[in-house]
Amino acid sequence: MKKSEHAPVKYESLSEAMSAAGFPPPQHPLITLINGLDKEWNLQPIHQPHVLSFYKISLRPHAGSCSVKYGQTYYDYNEGGLLFAAPNQVIGGAENEPGNNESRCLNQQITLLIHPDFLLNSPLAQKIKQYNYFSYSVNEALHLSAKEKEVIIALFRNIEDELNNRIDEISQDIIISQIDLLLSYAHRFYKRQFITRKQVNNSLLQNLEAILEDYFSGSRSLHQGTPTVQYLADQLHLSPSYLSDMLRSLTGQNTQQLIHEKLIEKAKEKLLTTDLSVSEIAYELGFEHPQSFSKLFKSKTAQTPMAFRSSFN
Repeated sequence: MKKSEHAPVKYESLSEAMSAAGFPPPQHPLITLINGLDKEWNLQPIHQPHVLSFYKISLRPHAGSCSVKYGQTYYDYNEGGLLFAAPNQVIGGAENEPGNNESRCLNQQITLLIHPDFLLNSPLAQKIKQYNYFSYSVNEALHLSAKEKEVIIALFRNIEDELNNRIDEISQDIIISQIDLLLSYAHRFYKRQFITRKQVNNSLLQNLEAILEDYFSGSRSLHQGTPTVQYLADQLHLSPSYLSDMLRSLTGQNTQQLIHEKLIEKAKEKLLTTDLSVSEIAYELGFEHPQSFSKLFKSKTAQTPMAFRSSFN
């Protein structure tokens, strides 16, 4: 079968990816920093979506038209900020797609590419996998204040200086410590973003409530079972981890806990306003086994469904 001309191209090495975009060879085979703030690069246009085998962290300090295709959505980079991508994620789009302007974006930002092998035998090799922002399929970058941008730019420049100096046996430890610090700051700034953008997130919370209400009010639960975290995330065009982080900042609950809360709310309603048996209610709410429903209900209310119903009779 002929491979689609728009199928993602996978770059296994930094050298391969740098060459394809028109950059000189990387400073180090496993890590490189592309500084588009201090130098204008003559780049090759990127016509196809691509998959990198390494981490990508990009800072775009200033606003401007620079959305980038990221998975099945677009990464809103127009107001500047930090973009994170993990190995094996699809970035960019076909030549005629509006999000395919990554080549131009590279000339307006600082980009750090890190092969996972560079982090081997360091605590950061596992720690970096715990940062949810690397797996976000979101349409929003990490927005930074002027002071926050200064902090991140300083760390990027520290890494650049170390890469441009003579590489020795200490260089890797120094660079990894700077990356670790950069990611810790990013984690802090994301926590702050959840707070400062509550109006946007509250709108998402309202949409989530509407989705759950529609799910249980219709026949979807009868045919698809109880709603999953992945289903809700897909409906809101977010990744499951981002959705849970957002909900914790707003409600103190993760997505699964919110689903359970809605299930119990609907179960109480049916127990008090209908003559349906516990098994029938469990089935209507999407449970395959009534015992699973009863166990969840008791864990959340300290009562069995029948005891709850009887207490109101």
